[in-house]
Amino acid sequence: MPTLPDSPSALGSPARRREGREKVTGAARYAAEHTPPDCAYAWPVPATIARGRVISVDTAPATAVPGVIGVLTPYDAPRLGATDDPTLHLLQDPRVPHRGWYVALAVADTLEGARDAASAVRVGYESDPHDVTLSADHQRVYTPEEANGGHPAHREQGDADAELAAAPVRVDCVYAVGPLHNHPMEPHAAVADWDGGRRHLTVHDSSQGSGLVRSVLAALFKLTEDQVTVVSEHVGGGFGSKGTPRPHVVLAAMASRHYGRPVKLALPRAHLPATVGHRAPTLHHIRLGARTDGTLTALTHEITTHTSRIREFVEQAAVPARVMYAVPALRTTHRVVALDVPTPSWMRAPGEAPGMYALESAMDELAGILGIDPIELRVRNEPRTEPDSGLPFSSRHLVECLREGAERFGWARCREPRREGPYLIGSGVAAATYPVLVAPSTARAHARPDGGYLVEINATDIGTGARTVLAQVAADALRVPLDSVSVAIGHTGLPAASLAGGSCGTASWGWAVHDACTALTARLERHHEPLPARGLSASADTTQSAKQKPPYSRHAFGAHFAEVRVDTVTGEVRVRRMLGVFAAGRILNALTARSQFKGAMVMGLGMALTEHSTMDAVFGDFTESDLAAYHVPAHADVPAIEAHWIDEHDKHLNPMGSKGIGEIGIVGTAAAIGNAFSHATGHRLRELPLTPDRVLSALGRAH
Repeated sequence: MPTLPDSPSALGSPARRREGREKVTGAARYAAEHTPPDCAYAWPVPATIARGRVISVDTAPATAVPGVIGVLTPYDAPRLGATDDPTLHLLQDPRVPHRGWYVALAVADTLEGARDAASAVRVGYESDPHDVTLSADHQRVYTPEEANGGHPAHREQGDADAELAAAPVRVDCVYAVGPLHNHPMEPHAAVADWDGGRRHLTVHDSSQGSGLVRSVLAALFKLTEDQVTVVSEHVGGGFGSKGTPRPHVVLAAMASRHYGRPVKLALPRAHLPATVGHRAPTLHHIRLGARTDGTLTALTHEITTHTSRIREFVEQAAVPARVMYAVPALRTTHRVVALDVPTPSWMRAPGEAPGMYALESAMDELAGILGIDPIELRVRNEPRTEPDSGLPFSSRHLVECLREGAERFGWARCREPRREGPYLIGSGVAAATYPVLVAPSTARAHARPDGGYLVEINATDIGTGARTVLAQVAADALRVPLDSVSVAIGHTGLPAASLAGGSCGTASWGWAVHDACTALTARLERHHEPLPARGLSASADTTQSAKQKPPYSRHAFGAHFAEVRVDTVTGEVRVRRMLGVFAAGRILNALTARSQFKGAMVMGLGMALTEHSTMDAVFGDFTESDLAAYHVPAHADVPAIEAHWIDEHDKHLNPMGSKGIGEIGIVGTAAAIGNAFSHATGHRLRELPLTPDRVLSALGRAH
């Protein structure tokens, strides 16, 4: 029988990323770096009208380009099977639902040839009037049944209007967050290869969930799932944009099947805003009613957002208000307008990121009216149970996050704004929350005769350190040293698992890995002979456990603090320092967790100060379509950032006691920065980002 030593302190330790050396040396191979023999290259042709139909496609100039294999059009492309995602029903009919919709695909022997051929395709259109402008009073606004995540679009308890009318102190404000774009470092790319008889499809895809890609491709190409293999071994970020299959993988598979060659398709970055989803703009109307001591008596949060005409997606931005504060009268409503725009989708902390910006800004405004410290106002309105459902929280340590953050940040010492020459200095705070989500997953664990262990699960590591943390979970359950455990992920031939999204990856996969390793440990303890050549194995399936709904409201919480410097001459806002404290269950790897928290906080900084997209009303497209125009934070923009957490023991989660941490770091960051700006200048900007033109206008009005 193999020896099972006492477990090292695997969980919680700052273990380095297992694939780190491969990544920095270039050995890690991403989707576009797989090049099968005789590989062809594809380049899509986006529509140049905002709405209408294709009436002609002249491919002759394109096919005359040297090395061109062919051009697929809506008239001759292979027919696809059924799908519940119309954004993937590509080249099936001549309609153009929005600018940037793909209307042709050029395929050539080289990437350069495919690009040149795509630019040579001549498409004729019949244009229809279009509408891409969102407004709260749009004539076609409606209340959907659900918002993203299955949340009811409308929830109400108590008489909010009556309580607001009776409240001695009221806040009535509107806030706006423009469209935002996912810009992962790795472009969306796929390499598709059919076997000789076109009976089996193998795809290397940049995806947050290869299992979902497989099932969708199988349906579209009328195959069984066993006839499709999808590999997503290394993924260079996604932020939600790779959470579902995107057009590139369908087009690559279509072209490969049609032309009988492997095909590689990597989207140019300028195509991403119209092709892979975006955070929809949200218009917020928040009203707060309170007593003079700061006790909330009423809260209403109404958001208006857009969706496309081809698929409904409603950003759930009013949902966080159902969780945050004790209030007897609460109404939250989502309204949406279907416009001639690309279909919005997930972007890091969908709903919570824009929703908490508005709510936490309104709470800061209320604190200012009342003359109460913003932290104390939040503490006074801390609920004992979740306001929306009445369920007890499995754990809720928001107050502790606020208190510890205040101490670490030096909150008491910076409550008075100050001036340093042309600069105005101020500080702000905001709370954060994100739900605990979990999805069914399966895993296998193997004990090898050489003393090593292998864990297999079709998880996806999108840069979060999933390989490393899953190895730690396994080592802890097996009670073996961490370096004796290997982890295989990112392949549909492995046990099925949920996608990487909703901050539920580690909780979902780790649960299955823990159960499989626990079962293997028990089997090893019963085994009293040398291991057979094939070793011993055990499997786990968490479907039943993950689907059980415990009688608790389960959320992570946190507190963000920011200090800003406002240049009164140029209007530039600089964040000098940021600090976050989080209550997110048991932290499984201190090193990768701090990286996740900080990365999300930087993304929140971009949301507050630099990231913004504009929908051009005349042309019907996003004007900021690349990183030259859409400004993500650079090194010079990122100040001193600290991320901390409190020890939280929650037995109502999973065997590891962990909560998701990938998204809560962005939730509340923009509000803390906006509140710090207001503290510094005495003026409130209610539309993000805080760009110099808006700042100078505000300072001009204020002075």
